[in-house]
Amino acid sequence: MRFLFCLLALIPAAQAARVPTVDDLIKLQTPGGVQISPDGRYVAYTVREADFEQNAYVTHIWVAETASGRAWQLTRGKKSARAPRWSPDGRWLAFSSDREGGKNQLFAIPPDGGEAVQLTKAATAVGAFAWSTDGKQVAFTAPEKEPQALKDRKGHLGEFQVVRKDYSYSHLWTIDVAEAMKAPVEGRQRTKGRDFTVRSFSWSPDGARIAFSATIDPDLVRSDTADLYVLALAGDAVMKLVSQPGPDSSPEWSPDGKWIAFSSSMGSREWFFANRRIAIVPAQGGTPKSLTDSFDEDPFLSAWKPDGIYFGAIQKTAMHLFRIDPPSGRITRVTSPDSLQLGFGASFTQDGKQMAFTLRSAEELSDVYLSAPEPFKPRRLTNFNAAIRDWTLPREEVIAWTSKDGTRIEGVLAKPADFDPAKKYALLCVIHGGPTGVDWPQPVHTYAYPVDLWAARGALTLRVNYRGSGGYGERFRKLNVRNLGVGDAWDVESGVDYLISKGWVDPKRVGAMGWSQGGYISAFLATASTKFAAISVGAGISNWATYYYNTDITPFTIHYLGDDPVDDPEIYRKTSPMSYIKQARTPVLIQHGELDRRVPIPNAYELRQGLEDRGVPVEMIVYKGFGHGIDKPKEARALMQHNLEWFNHYLWGDPRPDFLTPKVPKAAEKKEGETRGP
Repeated sequence: MRFLFCLLALIPAAQAARVPTVDDLIKLQTPGGVQISPDGRYVAYTVREADFEQNAYVTHIWVAETASGRAWQLTRGKKSARAPRWSPDGRWLAFSSDREGGKNQLFAIPPDGGEAVQLTKAATAVGAFAWSTDGKQVAFTAPEKEPQALKDRKGHLGEFQVVRKDYSYSHLWTIDVAEAMKAPVEGRQRTKGRDFTVRSFSWSPDGARIAFSATIDPDLVRSDTADLYVLALAGDAVMKLVSQPGPDSSPEWSPDGKWIAFSSSMGSREWFFANRRIAIVPAQGGTPKSLTDSFDEDPFLSAWKPDGIYFGAIQKTAMHLFRIDPPSGRITRVTSPDSLQLGFGASFTQDGKQMAFTLRSAEELSDVYLSAPEPFKPRRLTNFNAAIRDWTLPREEVIAWTSKDGTRIEGVLAKPADFDPAKKYALLCVIHGGPTGVDWPQPVHTYAYPVDLWAARGALTLRVNYRGSGGYGERFRKLNVRNLGVGDAWDVESGVDYLISKGWVDPKRVGAMGWSQGGYISAFLATASTKFAAISVGAGISNWATYYYNTDITPFTIHYLGDDPVDDPEIYRKTSPMSYIKQARTPVLIQHGELDRRVPIPNAYELRQGLEDRGVPVEMIVYKGFGHGIDKPKEARALMQHNLEWFNHYLWGDPRPDFLTPKVPKAAEKKEGETRGP
């Protein structure tokens, strides 16, 4: 593949380097959903891209032949095809799609192409699914049919919902594949009732049992009730396998069917920020045993193969694959070098001797790769980086500094391609969400904040892995417990001071922005700091009490702040941006989804009114019909364009943006990728 890149560089017709547009960034294709066939002959993967015509992101399935690298598109059309899964004999790829009737169903297609066969006609949308080990059955999750009592209620009283009681429970179903190949089937319901709702599951090696995790109801506030169960298909008997405080999920059978590995908080009630564990339990029942107590990060369970249990984990600004030897508990890192950025969820052949995955780096987009676990020598199967080879992009590197309280903080600094250390640049701080998210070096930025366009104009961008971020161990993740906003602001402000001290930054041209938890930290900086010329608050918390009483994950607040607003009003005052609104001076752009349940929109209105009451310049944009994220291309374009214009005005002196009546290209003049940057 390196030889291929050399050849491309020699082609005379190659385009000159150019700065990407907003539309260029949004239209970049993204690979994911990697699945290697049981015999290792093929790798299936999904490709997601923006379709502006129907204003949707569409995902389709591709297949690559591992020997030759030849790849072809397997599914097409306006509707997405997701979650490819190989049959055990490798003859079929099952996938889910809402292409028929607008409700998610299961389909199967041969890897060399042809017409897809619809397998299910479930009454409700199909969720997760998996083939049995002999390929004769497929299990899937789906909600039960609407009960007659609910239909009668609607018919007489119309539509309403009883909060924290009106739920649709998800259960396990199976289909006989041979029967479904003849005509789609509804499936056989295996679990029932309102005692639990099924989340994740996996088949036993002998195909006689299914291990699954379930919570007592579908509400996110009940996530801590996730326990493990085993369903015996003969008679559909259900046995509870693991019952302890905190969530237990993602079961994975041992190759011999005697044990089940799973992700667990091992009884901890602080599972939002404490390390998760990988534990094992006898499949017939017994006491769970944690295998990763000595591993200081969250492990993401991937597979149990003959040579051990594989899991992924973030390591500062890298992502690696590890293997546990269950008898000894020894943990070995499989992947290298240290800076490797492995995609979540490696896929293994049946014998575990080959695996497929995505990799990305500071210079390259994600591509699909193939390797043996040992020795780890990744071989590229795709070339999504061809799309950006003629773009002028910033260079990114990891830097570190000391925060106000002495904590060592890392961040990712993006420099313009022609960076000159003798010059002073505008600085934009982009703050990730989570708070247990993490930023790592990457070549382009495709959501909300047009880092690449600002770099081309002459700006530095700092993405801060503030206290509480993942990848730095449990102690670091706990540093903002009962210190949210306050300590986070120290980390961002000290990063700004560090770059100013190096002589690289014009202190009068500094901006900050972020989404979700990053939006909250941005709101905190807007009211409690004077370092910034402009700020953008995306889906951010402005008042923790308002948030606590309205969010769909109230336990998150209790975990981090320790109590509710009535019993500990002082901690809610200390950590809320609205507590400091009287000293706010910084112009603020507020962006929020109309139907956001995670950070409900009253937080945005509260901040907007507080700023307006004090004469602080503020604009608020509500993205109609969206929840916590903006997941349609046109609105994603608007989101990025609004931020671009806001900071271009306050940091470069461009005209103040007119969000109400923006300049829109005429239909006859508009071309693909015409939305311009600076």
